[in-house]
Amino acid sequence: MAANHVFQVWDYVVFVVMLLVSAAIGFYFAFKRGRTGQETTEELMVGNRQISAYPIALSLASSFLSAITVIGNPAEVYSFGIMFLMFSITWLLTMIATCLIYIPLFYRLNIISTYEYLNRRFGQLVRYQVVCCFLMYMFFYLGIVTYAPSLALSQVTGINLWISIVMTALVCTMYTALGGIKAVVWTDVFQLCLMVISLLTVLIQGSIHVGGLGKIWNIAENGGRINFLDFDPDPRRRHTFWTILVGGTFGWTATYSCNQAQVQRYLACKSENEAKKAVFLNWFGMIIVLTTACLCGLVMYAVYETCDPIKANKISNSNQLMPLLVVEILNPTPGVAGLFVAGAYGGTLSTISSGISAMAAVLVEDFIKPIWKPWEQLPNGKKILVSKLLAMVFGLATIGLAVVASFLQGNIIQASLSIAGIIQGPILGVFTLAALFPKSNGKGAFVGFFVGLALSMWVGIAAQIYPPSDKFTRLLATSTSGCPEVNSTTSTPMNVTSQLTIITTARQEERPSIAENFYSLSYLYYSPVACLSTVLVGLIVSMLTGGTENLDPTLIAPIVHTIHNFMFTNKQTQLIPETNNKLQSPLSQLKKRPESYDNTMQVLNLTKLTRM
Repeated sequence: MAANHVFQVWDYVVFVVMLLVSAAIGFYFAFKRGRTGQETTEELMVGNRQISAYPIALSLASSFLSAITVIGNPAEVYSFGIMFLMFSITWLLTMIATCLIYIPLFYRLNIISTYEYLNRRFGQLVRYQVVCCFLMYMFFYLGIVTYAPSLALSQVTGINLWISIVMTALVCTMYTALGGIKAVVWTDVFQLCLMVISLLTVLIQGSIHVGGLGKIWNIAENGGRINFLDFDPDPRRRHTFWTILVGGTFGWTATYSCNQAQVQRYLACKSENEAKKAVFLNWFGMIIVLTTACLCGLVMYAVYETCDPIKANKISNSNQLMPLLVVEILNPTPGVAGLFVAGAYGGTLSTISSGISAMAAVLVEDFIKPIWKPWEQLPNGKKILVSKLLAMVFGLATIGLAVVASFLQGNIIQASLSIAGIIQGPILGVFTLAALFPKSNGKGAFVGFFVGLALSMWVGIAAQIYPPSDKFTRLLATSTSGCPEVNSTTSTPMNVTSQLTIITTARQEERPSIAENFYSLSYLYYSPVACLSTVLVGLIVSMLTGGTENLDPTLIAPIVHTIHNFMFTNKQTQLIPETNNKLQSPLSQLKKRPESYDNTMQVLNLTKLTRM
């Protein structure tokens, strides 16, 4: 049973101030936009593409880290070790792929919804196939992000669960609907700062409580928590260097390259170079948050080294470890525990606002505009009103999504990444087909997506029926030797991972071999399996159905132009044949503007590639 700790007055004050500041940012941008007369759907959704790289970078870092990082990452380190820190390498590879392939492509097309690109490349059927899966993913993800942290905090701090969820949803809906993307970005900046401050507070106070970072590191090392160098190639192992490097890169590339919630942010930058700058600056912000959260996990293990709170009946699952640590070591200082709660809920606000803004943009750009023809004749005021109402509907829907998420159990980090891999993996496969393979067509993309999604769902659902055994999950040992209230006859509850392990062991003889060898695949590999199967099947079907003819060259990623020119263009062969003399004069003028000249030359050369 979780132990409730009463919040002090100053804790509530800090929490309420966080909500008020977030709401005030939304009101400010709504008022500012109204005074300047910039009320357009493009301004609401992408800020007229005039936002600088720095706030976008912090917003990108905040959106998909959120309360899951504040609460889930330390618990992950406590239970499985600091291997999770290796995601920092994964994120760097993700940023490189995003900047090389997708940012140049999307900027050149001047789109708001990423799925509009799929419509131009593969047609409406593939577009709606992917859009529906994106919306389904965001519904699941927002439910987890809203419910899981709220539950953990309420069970430890005593804050009423559903009151906190309703307050979070209402405040978030208000500033997102009124302020648009600019309000979302700047509240993300504020909330990321809160997350970092709250984690640093726990880290510093925890280090003082234990006796210094050196002592914490030694305790963690003796307890097996310092496990960076695990190069086991077995794909069934939950976390190894290879699992995180390969699986994590595919999973996060799907988030940064194909997820509207992230793409919509860097499309709001002033230029393509500013967008690339924002993505790389975002990497540094993510590393700061991840490193601090993982160190908090080591602090947690050092504090509870000899008295595991789960086995001691203080809490009921690992998601409550971080809130418990906060109220036990920070509660004596007025307002400090409230600061941590504000940071955690701030992360939730950040993710929800990103999600509902993206879903509203997708519904307008991918459903209303193409299907309802009178939309273009509507005055701007009515378009803005519809967009705001959609944001409000999605915002209020997060309350219902939290109810759905209440049926999920287990580590929130694994739950969120598993769902992302199952659904976003095939989406990444379709975008990869579209951007990198000129001969792929809509039929191949449709069949490939269906196969990739079916395969990832099969493995993901089967893994819930036949959970991986302990030899693959490697849950690290904890102790109760320092718990005076726990004796050898006390029944000790375990976290959900341990419970699943016991169930699995009890029916070990009933497990088919496919469960041991295939269903035990690490959840991080769901995304690469789904993506690669989508690409492979998509290419085969495309070849069997004739490929693509007369493809618009602007629909292929610029990096394909570069690679083609490097590999196949002879230095003595003119890029523009002599018969194109009419183009020479305009091109000579474009040479005065290098960026425009390079883009034009790439398009002209890709025309040759698509005709090969």
